[in-house]
Amino acid sequence: MLAAEEQFFGALLSADRRSLDDVLAEDFLLIDVMAGSEVPRDALVDSVAARLLVFERIERQPGRVRQYGSTALVTGETRMQGRFDGQTFGAHSRYTHVYVQREGRWQMVSAQGTQIAPAQG
Repeated sequence: MLAAEEQFFGALLSADRRSLDDVLAEDFLLIDVMAGSEVPRDALVDSVAARLLVFERIERQPGRVRQYGSTALVTGETRMQGRFDGQTFGAHSRYTHVYVQREGRWQMVSAQGTQIAPAQG
């Protein structure tokens, strides 16, 4: 299961369409960390592959995996930097990824990020 998580983040950094196609389920849905909008699988894959969405850096803190039969939840924390449509962005967030095991392999079906507010003071 953790190999699928590594594959996902690696594919984002390398803009690897084939790897994203493999790890994301057909019905995958992302809740965007920046705007809270719903992003379907094909929109994410196409944006990354076309380099419209570019991840320059993704730093991850150790996360937690909870498995329930053929479903697994991964929670973690990231700091990301990149560009979307030429505009730079940065995000410090916690995320939840939901994976389902299908035909012997893990695929992500849902992802949601929540920004972590900067420390005050």
